[in-house]
Amino acid sequence: MYLRDMSTLVQITVLPHQAEDDDYIAERAFKKARLRADDVREWDIRKRSIDARKSPVKMLLQIEFWKHGEDRPNIPPFIPQDVSNAKEVAIIGAGPAGLYAALRAVEGGLKPIVYERGKDVRARRRDLAAINKDHIVNPDSNYCFGEGGAGTYSDGKLYTRSKKRGNVLKALEWFVHFGAVEDILVDAHPHIGTNKLPKIITAMREAIIEHGGEVHFDSKLTDIDIENNAIKAIQINDSEWKHYDNVILATGHSARDIFYLLHKRNIKIEAKPFAIGVRIEHQQALIDTIQYHSEGDNPYLPPASYSLVQQVDGMGVYSFCMCPGGIIAPCATNQEEVVTNGWSPSKRDNPYANSGIVVSVTPEDLPNYKKGDPFVCLDFQKSVERDCWEAAGKTQAVPAQRMRDFVEGRVSKSFPKTSYLPGIVSVDLNKVLPDLLSKRLKKAFIAYGRKMKGYLTNDAVIHAPESRTSSPVSIPREWETLEHVDVKGLYPCGEGAGYAGGIISAAIDGINCVDKIVEKYNV
Repeated sequence: MYLRDMSTLVQITVLPHQAEDDDYIAERAFKKARLRADDVREWDIRKRSIDARKSPVKMLLQIEFWKHGEDRPNIPPFIPQDVSNAKEVAIIGAGPAGLYAALRAVEGGLKPIVYERGKDVRARRRDLAAINKDHIVNPDSNYCFGEGGAGTYSDGKLYTRSKKRGNVLKALEWFVHFGAVEDILVDAHPHIGTNKLPKIITAMREAIIEHGGEVHFDSKLTDIDIENNAIKAIQINDSEWKHYDNVILATGHSARDIFYLLHKRNIKIEAKPFAIGVRIEHQQALIDTIQYHSEGDNPYLPPASYSLVQQVDGMGVYSFCMCPGGIIAPCATNQEEVVTNGWSPSKRDNPYANSGIVVSVTPEDLPNYKKGDPFVCLDFQKSVERDCWEAAGKTQAVPAQRMRDFVEGRVSKSFPKTSYLPGIVSVDLNKVLPDLLSKRLKKAFIAYGRKMKGYLTNDAVIHAPESRTSSPVSIPREWETLEHVDVKGLYPCGEGAGYAGGIISAAIDGINCVDKIVEKYNV
């Protein structure tokens, strides 16, 4: 027990069914805090997590009390200004980093002008359907590009390891303000769900416009003008030049054309470590049984997740973006490549569990490494995606193999049903993936089978590749100002620049970049 901002916090442990019983929770928490019910004006669950290390599975609850005479903070999460006639800042990209930068600009007295190469959330759906049904990839509107970025239609996990807790809370509170359930403020691993995100993203855009900002779709950055080591203008859609003193570059980890553009204009970029591998799909019931110690049919427990990591031959191999009750989606951004990712609806009620299993790769690990080559990791990423596309018949189907067949070097003769709608093609992934990846993945799967009894099963299907975990290129910036190291007024931001690894960390980086601009002009 300890005091926090004129409130009292206690932690209690309960069984899953007891976590639904407010009277029981209150009784336990009052006793732990040595308080009587008459002493307390208000109480709430502040944090909630699952402890599944051993049976029985337990829920860990942190309870916050406000006694009589103590005030519960009630600060509005979003305090906009009318920025119709304010100083303008250009924001390239309407993913989490770009949208949160625009919202912070509205709060901070700057007018955000957002340029998004893709379509709005509603119009994107037609292009996603075209990938799934007809294997047609629109290079500017897909699972990665469009309003809300990759996060809109790829799950909505809000967990981050960021230490900037104040900013994390602000980011989560903004999600709630624009329509997310308040549970995301409580759960240790908050999740919104792909089915809920589009409405929230639309509400964010409408708020930006309502308070004087602008959002332009089908508006692709095609050139950039630098003068005297400072940003001067940007070109949209190969046509009109638009002049800005400040440009936030929040284009995401898949905007390869931006990396090539910056390199062409002698704007410094660098190769950076990234991760690449495959996406594995199990039956959710199996993962529940493994993780919950045969309590998988407990209606009070959510679909189970897992987190795995293993050092293999000097490289880390780990699970990435694990999606309980989820679906594997086709996330290519060009026709001649295949890419997988995973997402879950808000209820996580699909019968499958999927996760990326990826190998950490540094530039120096690659056979064609040359010091100073900014594209060595990007080229490797592209080659894996193209090889998989060719192996699966040059469609958006993916090469696939049962897990034990992969480990033991057999081509799979049949498959259980999978969630990947464009389809799968049986191949020997040992011959498709580079040895750098395949040999380590095999060893990792064997090690995971020891850690999670039942995980290494031939009922699990490997889909290849999982290649867009993060950007293989970074855009270096100054520590203090967050501006590019060589170009004043250019703010590399979010996952595409190498400064984030998910929705919340990208959102925080968008906020931080605008904070620096607000500070610069003392708005």
